[in-house]
Amino acid sequence: MTFESSVPGILPCQSIEALIAGGAITSATPFDADQVQPASLDLRLSDRAWRVRASFLPGQRLVADRIADVSMHSIDLSGGYVLEKGCVYIAELQERLSLPKGLIARANPKSSTGRVDVFVRLLTDRGGSFDDVDEGYEGPLYLEIAPQTFSILVRPGTRLNQLRLKAGEPPKLETRSVGVDLQGGDIVGFRGRRHAGVVDLDKIDGHDPKDFWEPLSLRRGELLLDPGEFYILASNEAVEIPVMQAAEMTPIDPSVGEFRVHYAGFFDPGFGTDEAHGAGSKGVLEVRTHDTPFLLEHGQIVARLVYEPLTERPTRLYGEGGSHYQRQGLKLSKHFRAWG
Repeated sequence: MTFESSVPGILPCQSIEALIAGGAITSATPFDADQVQPASLDLRLSDRAWRVRASFLPGQRLVADRIADVSMHSIDLSGGYVLEKGCVYIAELQERLSLPKGLIARANPKSSTGRVDVFVRLLTDRGGSFDDVDEGYEGPLYLEIAPQTFSILVRPGTRLNQLRLKAGEPPKLETRSVGVDLQGGDIVGFRGRRHAGVVDLDKIDGHDPKDFWEPLSLRRGELLLDPGEFYILASNEAVEIPVMQAAEMTPIDPSVGEFRVHYAGFFDPGFGTDEAHGAGSKGVLEVRTHDTPFLLEHGQIVARLVYEPLTERPTRLYGEGGSHYQRQGLKLSKHFRAWG
């Protein structure tokens, strides 16, 4: 099977649905009605996972064979299971790929996953890199899960990452610098509390944010980022993704500072646009510092946003039918009630 497109680009929702209908993307259970996003597909945990002693890349081997080398014990997720911070897990996903020639895929954490500081990366059999799926790949999908600040409760069907499919080699249309907003109000950001409780990732608006987050204000017009801490901040600029484009925020850029910005890199078409009733939406930045303290100033560039074309206009836009993050400013993940 060969996928043909008149133009290189990221596949919109109707093309993803056609791949599902044609058997290029299958699942152990029926797909959820809201699983296909405007330019990506949410992936779901199965009921099988393993606590592992180390992260790995499979190289020329199957992921299952490498799990056998590093597994400490197997886990049944069917009744719900707490993945503890500071530990590394591998979970089998429900979805399976049989990519036609002409298509590649790339995965990233969902926004809600990044906002609770859970580091996830996709693994494929004989894969030479995390998150990238080669043309013609046929096989299962696995997810490395490493909670950093909070322990998390997951179960089969929990969605931690998403898959974007690309035809050909889409050109980079534009790269925009993203600055940080440190003048948005009395609270300019949040820092995760080190000894908080468990976050249930399927419980929406079900957690008191004050049990998990410490609000931050400016001192002398600066914000000091401490090593090893996790922060939620907002972009200074509004972010807009045109309806015929999608974007990815680069997860790390050493040229702008010794910290990692934005675990969840995908922005779907329509985010922040008038057409999708989202004008003025900010980009929320998940920031984790490295080995040294770092001083941030208002407007300082902290990330880059790379825009690529779609192969065709999507039949629905980001936020249509409801979204937790359209028209957002500084906002915690959907798991927490509004601050106040």
